[in-house]
Amino acid sequence: MGSAFDKDKISLVGEDEKPEEPEFSVKYMDMSVNPFEDFYSFCNGTWAREHPIPEDKAFWSGSAELFEKNRYILVKILEKCATTPSGKLDPVRKMLGDFYYSGMNEDRIESLKFKPVEGFMEKVNRAENKEDLLNVVKDLHSIGIPCLFSWDSSTDAKNSQVYAMYLKQGGISLPNRDYYFDESFDKLRKEYVKHITNMFKLYGVPDDAAKNAADVVFGLETGLANVSRRPEELRDPEKNYNRISIDEIGKRFRSIDFRSYFAQISLPKVDYVVVSQPEFIDGLGKLLQESSISDWKIYLKWKILHFAAPYLHNAAQDEDFDFFARKLFGRKQKEKRWKRMVSITDAHLGEALGKLYVEQEFGEDAKKKMSDMIEDLRDVFTERLKELDWLSPATKERALQKFSRFRAKIGYPSKFIDYSSIRITRENFFENITAANKFDFQRFIKRVNSPVDRELWEMTPPTVNAYFSPTENEIVFPAGILQPPFFDPKLDDAVNYGATGGTIAHEITHGFDDEGRKFDADGNIKSWWSQEDEKAFLEKAKEVSRLYGSLEALPGLKVNGDLTLGENIADIGGVSVAFEALERRLKRNPELRKEIDGLTPEQRFFIGWGQSWRMNVREEALRWQISNDPHSPDNFRAEVPAWVHEKFDSTFSGMKGKRQKPVQTLKIW
Repeated sequence: MGSAFDKDKISLVGEDEKPEEPEFSVKYMDMSVNPFEDFYSFCNGTWAREHPIPEDKAFWSGSAELFEKNRYILVKILEKCATTPSGKLDPVRKMLGDFYYSGMNEDRIESLKFKPVEGFMEKVNRAENKEDLLNVVKDLHSIGIPCLFSWDSSTDAKNSQVYAMYLKQGGISLPNRDYYFDESFDKLRKEYVKHITNMFKLYGVPDDAAKNAADVVFGLETGLANVSRRPEELRDPEKNYNRISIDEIGKRFRSIDFRSYFAQISLPKVDYVVVSQPEFIDGLGKLLQESSISDWKIYLKWKILHFAAPYLHNAAQDEDFDFFARKLFGRKQKEKRWKRMVSITDAHLGEALGKLYVEQEFGEDAKKKMSDMIEDLRDVFTERLKELDWLSPATKERALQKFSRFRAKIGYPSKFIDYSSIRITRENFFENITAANKFDFQRFIKRVNSPVDRELWEMTPPTVNAYFSPTENEIVFPAGILQPPFFDPKLDDAVNYGATGGTIAHEITHGFDDEGRKFDADGNIKSWWSQEDEKAFLEKAKEVSRLYGSLEALPGLKVNGDLTLGENIADIGGVSVAFEALERRLKRNPELRKEIDGLTPEQRFFIGWGQSWRMNVREEALRWQISNDPHSPDNFRAEVPAWVHEKFDSTFSGMKGKRQKPVQTLKIW
C-alpha cells in the first residue's frame, strides 16, 4: 500500500461536518421558569428544547458540544498526518497517520474478519491446565484484554513516593455487580446472554454450542460479580488498601500462582503488592477450583471477542454496538467511523496527538488567565480553612499544611510520553491496538517500585474534563476543557468564575471530601483528624448524602447519596468558594460590577455554573449513571449547589417567582 492516503477508499471529513461552536448564552435560558423551583430549566430550558440528542449519542450536553468541536480539530490533524507522503513527516506524525489510516481502511478490516484474533484463540485452545490458563491470562492482560482480575501500577497510597503493584477485582463485562443480581436489570441480563450467543455464532460456533457458551460465560461472570464490591464500596481508600508481602501472597491465595504470574509479566523485584479487594481474589480462587478448564477457556474466548469487536469488521462491531450502546445506553446508531477513530487514537496515542493539538490550539493567554483564577480560589480556600469553626486548631493546622503543598497543572504536561518504540503499520488495525496496549502494559509494569514521576498526567491534552489526584495533591486541567462553554476569555469574570471557577474549586475541594480528607500532606492515607473533628465532618457529610439521596432521577429511581457523596461535597464547596472569589474580585475592581444582558454579576455567576451542566440524556444512560457514576445527574449538579448557597435567594429575589418550600443552606468548606 502506498504512503499517501487512499482517497478513493477513505473519504475525508468535509466542512459540513464542522460542529456548532459551544458557548454560554442567555438565549439558552427560559426566563418564564421560576429559578427557585427549577433552576436547571431557568438556565437551560431553551437550549434543552432546541438541542435534541443526536441519534449516535446517549446524551447531549455542553461538554459533548466541546468534545465534538475538539474531535473535528483532531481529525483534521490526523488527516494531514495520513495524507502527507511519509518522507515529509517526522516519526510522530507518521505514526499517528498510519494508526489513523489503519482504522479508516474499512475494506482491509472487512477482508480480515476474525483473523486478527485467531492467534489468541489458538493460545486458549492449547491450554490444558490452570498453569496454562494463567499463561493465557498473562498474554491477554499484556495486550489490554481484561479477564479474571485486573491490576494496576499506581502511586502507593501509603508511600506516595513510589509506584506499587495493585491487584483488583475485575473479569465481568456488565458495568458492575448489581447488573447480575438487581431485579431492575433482569431484561438486560437476558439480552446480554443473547448478545454473547450472537457473538459466538458470528465467530462460527454452531447455534447450540454458542448458546451453551453464553450460559457458561454468564454463570462464571455471575460468580465473579457475587464476590465483587459495589461501586460505593470502591470509594473507600482505606478499605481498598491491603498490603500483602510477596512472601505471603502465595500462602494467602493458594489457588492462584501469583508469583508465577508476576515472573511471567517481568514484574520488578517487590517486597509487597496491594490487594484492593482480597475477598474477590479468594472468591476467584474458589471459582477456578470449582469450574472446569473447558468452561474457563470458553470464558477467555468470550473476553477476546468482547474486547476485539469494536476493532473488527462491521458485523462484529454492529453486534457489539447493539448491546453495549443501544440496549445499555439507548444510542440509536453508531458514530461515523472517523469519529470513532479519533477517539481511539486519543485513547491509545493520546499524548502524541495531544502535543500537536496544543501546538495548534492552546495559547499561553488562556493559561495565564486560568492561573490567576486559581490563585484567587487558593486564597479563598486558605482563608476558609483558617476560619472554620468546627475544626480544632491542631487539625486545622494540618489541613493548612496539606493545602500549602497543593499544586495545579494547566493545559498539557511538561514532558510527553515517547511512543517511538511502538511498531505501527497501515495494514492491521487490531495489531496496532494491541501494540499500543502492550507498550502501556510494559510501561506500567516497569515503573513498579520506582519513584513516582510527578510530571505524568492521567488525561490527554484534548480531554474535556479535569481531575484531582489525592496521592499527588494536585488538580489537572487539560487544554481541551479550557474553552467555551466552560472558559471564555472574552466573557465577563462572573460567567467564568461560575462555569470554570466553580469547577476548579470543585477539584480543590476533592482534597477534603469524604475520600480526599483521608490523605495527608504527603499524599498518603493517614489518620490526621481528631476523633471530634472527624465526627463533625461526618455529620455534615450525612446531610449532603441525605439531601441528594432524596432526589428522584426517574420515577422510583433515586440518586445514590453515598456513591455520589464526594462529588456532591465538591460541587457544593466549589460553588461556595468560587462565589466568594468573584465577590472579592469585584470588590478589588468595582468597575467590573455592572449588569450584562440585564443580569447582575452574581446572577451570571450562578447561571454560568448552571449552563455548564446543560444536558439531555436518554433514560437508559441515566439508569447506568445512577448505578455506576459517582457524579449526580447534571440537572441536580446545576441546581442543588446553587440552591443551598446562602446568597442564592437574595441574588434572584428580583426575579419572577419565589420559593414554595424552604431549602436548607449547606456549607462544609
